Amino acid sequence: MKKLLFLLIAISIASCAPDKLPADLLIKNATIYTVDKDFSTANALVIKDGKILEIGLKPELELKYRIKETYDAKGNTIVPGLIDAHAHLYGLGLELRNVDLIGTTSFDEVLERVLAFQEEKNMPYIIGRGWDQNDWDDKNFPTKKELDSLFPDTPVSLRRIDGHAMLVNSKALKLAGITSKTKVAGGEIIMENGEPTGIIIDAPMSLLWKTFPKITEEVSIEALLEAEKICLKYGLTTVDDAGLNRNIIEMIDSLQKERKFKLRMYTMVSNSPENLDYYLKKGIYKTDRLNVRSFKVYADGALGSRGAAMREPYSDMPHHFGAMITTADSLDYLAEKFAVSEFQMNTHAIGDSANIAVLRAYKKALEGKTNKRWRVEHAQIISNEDFGYFSDNNNILPSVQPTHATSDMYWAGDRVGAERIKGAYAYKELLNKAGSIALGTDFPVEQVNPMYTFYAAVARKDLKNYPAEGFQIKDALTREEALRGMTIWAAFANFEEKEKGSIEVGKFADFTILDKDIMKVDEKELPNTKVLATFINGEMVYEAK
Repeated sequence: MKKLLFLLIAISIASCAPDKLPADLLIKNATIYTVDKDFSTANALVIKDGKILEIGLKPELELKYRIKETYDAKGNTIVPGLIDAHAHLYGLGLELRNVDLIGTTSFDEVLERVLAFQEEKNMPYIIGRGWDQNDWDDKNFPTKKELDSLFPDTPVSLRRIDGHAMLVNSKALKLAGITSKTKVAGGEIIMENGEPTGIIIDAPMSLLWKTFPKITEEVSIEALLEAEKICLKYGLTTVDDAGLNRNIIEMIDSLQKERKFKLRMYTMVSNSPENLDYYLKKGIYKTDRLNVRSFKVYADGALGSRGAAMREPYSDMPHHFGAMITTADSLDYLAEKFAVSEFQMNTHAIGDSANIAVLRAYKKALEGKTNKRWRVEHAQIISNEDFGYFSDNNNILPSVQPTHATSDMYWAGDRVGAERIKGAYAYKELLNKAGSIALGTDFPVEQVNPMYTFYAAVARKDLKNYPAEGFQIKDALTREEALRGMTIWAAFANFEEKEKGSIEVGKFADFTILDKDIMKVDEKELPNTKVLATFINGEMVYEAK
């Protein structure tokens, strides 16, 4: 009788309670930084159909919703899905198949790695990347002499870490038809005693690329999928690929539609006549996971290879100014062409001469317009009087890579001198002028790990905590600014701030779970922060084992 009474009471209570709302996933027991306009925090969130349904406190949400699945964050930190605003995902995938020269401390070590690679792979054309003569005792460019001796019959092409210079042997030069008489605008074929040394800078590298073995569709797919795994492991949910051709963009689209590729992509279309003709007619292309709405243009080369275009000669190489890959007139022409379309113009600019040429072209083409969000990629060395081109009308935005500052700081001052270095890697000044700043890595030039980006942005130090006071610390970002630069401001630079970049109701359920509270942990611990899980569309796409 007593059991029956209890049963009737339970049924009565249940009948009076409101029906719970259906939901797919509850994330509980977390420190959630929403990165909304107030930078508010919470400890739980509810997801339905791949989007955020509600954010708040665990007890209230558990009472309100009928949850299919629960994830206990166990007190760990959750931030919006991390966005790399400038990277080369497809390039990273391809590099995994070649000789890895990153971290080499001498040219002898480069040669050792190439020999070991070829003994194992026996490739018909040896391709590698990652050397940086600035990390060697002898900081002069190497020559082809040793490669000719070791590989007289096998072409060898080894790109510098920044991708803007290449060391090749005589066999590769012969295949490309490069001789002492070869001239290509927008770069340099370095000569010695009237003959090519083997160092090719910027535009002439295209002659070598034409001789590389053909990349099959199978290899391209494998490269994309392997690179995606690395990105998900590091908590990235969106990657901005800075320069892709139509065939790879369409391959990504197909893989995403087949649910074989989960990462969201914002792609910059490589500036070629074929790509311009196709996409300007087609218009922007947007799905939930792919956003094709910008063109990538190269104004100049890189500082490390002295290809960056400077207003005055390099401080460590008199009479050398670097070179424009795209002339000022061509920048003006492209800017006028893009200004009457929906596409953004995203231009690589390193040197102060390249930056002012880009900024002037942007300002002229965008006269009378607002909110076009054209991006200056890198915005690395800017004359003091030119920062004003970045303003709060959202026409011109900076897109920078904080680890470039901490990689280059050892030698950048020698390259440009004490006065020009003051306007270099000036992230705080750029933020103050533009109102937002998008942060990325430029991988595989730098490492993929976005926690290194965060650390470099706020501490201005390398992974050895050098220098103690931080490199040009006046341009450090606060932790809140750095996180916004890796989330909501990066989304804004992509015209995607209404769907991602913060943890808010109605946005995609993209978020990253970290093992440390990056807003509070000791600065030295920031680069040691690990990703515990990565969620895209409410689906766990990576979990640490």
